[in-house]
Amino acid sequence: MPIISAPHEFNEDDLYVDLRSSIGMPLYLKCEGFNFAGSVKQKAALEMVEAAERSGLLTSDSVLVESSSGNLGVALATIAASKGYRFVCITDNRCNLATRQMMEALGAEVHTITEPDPEGGFLGARLAHVRRLCAGDERYVWLNQYLNTNNWRAHHRLTAPHIARRFPELDVLFIGAGTTGTLMGCARWFREHRPAVRIVAVDSVGSVTFGGPAVPRMIPGLGAGVRPPLLDESFVDDVVQVPEIDTVRTCHRLVGHGFLFGGSTGTVVAGAAQWFAEHAPDADRITAVAIAPDLGERYLDTVYQSNWVRHLYGSAALDADGSAVAETA
Repeated sequence: MPIISAPHEFNEDDLYVDLRSSIGMPLYLKCEGFNFAGSVKQKAALEMVEAAERSGLLTSDSVLVESSSGNLGVALATIAASKGYRFVCITDNRCNLATRQMMEALGAEVHTITEPDPEGGFLGARLAHVRRLCAGDERYVWLNQYLNTNNWRAHHRLTAPHIARRFPELDVLFIGAGTTGTLMGCARWFREHRPAVRIVAVDSVGSVTFGGPAVPRMIPGLGAGVRPPLLDESFVDDVVQVPEIDTVRTCHRLVGHGFLFGGSTGTVVAGAAQWFAEHAPDADRITAVAIAPDLGERYLDTVYQSNWVRHLYGSAALDADGSAVAETA
């Protein structure tokens, strides 16, 4: 095992779950949640912070500020605590309680937006709040994960090459779309080095990322109320949009086999199942990988809480024992 002196020095990059034996899906799940930040966002957060340090944008007096639905906020809180920066996270009331508490435990100040912007939804309201803070105090430094090219460069440098080395015969890669940093970094790398690999973006129904109508969404992570500026659709081969109830059902299906994954991971796996059904009925001949952005401990009071699920999606969403039903109603 490595010996480290800072939390961001450790990330398990070579752990995959073969879902054939558990849920019968011919898919290798790249688990990105085994680091001190608990998600794939540690890579982007570190890349953005260190680039800002090199440029002189971040100094000892700086206050980091960022809009986040959760995972990037925890990653930045972890790095800020390690490096000695103050950090203010702007989130909204869909952020899981455990995520907010984790950021606060790490010393972050959390501002929770309770009313969506009429045009841009909760994301638009969060961004407006960030801009007000920056306008009022020059110490605030906004890394802006939505525009910062270091967001995708982290995955171009790290995530995609790791996958390519582990799976030289890769055919299809499934990646969730939030800010699209992970998606764009991996898609650009494979276009440059392995163009035959099919890139499938997985989004949530209700997200406007790929042009769909905006609909309220309750599971944080993937999807957006404002089209991500980093997105370049020319690097994406297919797009799959997943209803939130299918995210919940997939999470429950996975945890039934002992794999407690987060909502973003449930969405990506559900999207892969949908893509297989539509495009590859003989999927056993395909080598497919999906990126699992996070684990599930931050979703215990939402996705894995039967009363929360029934309240949002109806009693038909769950079996009598409180587990999610396998088929879409």
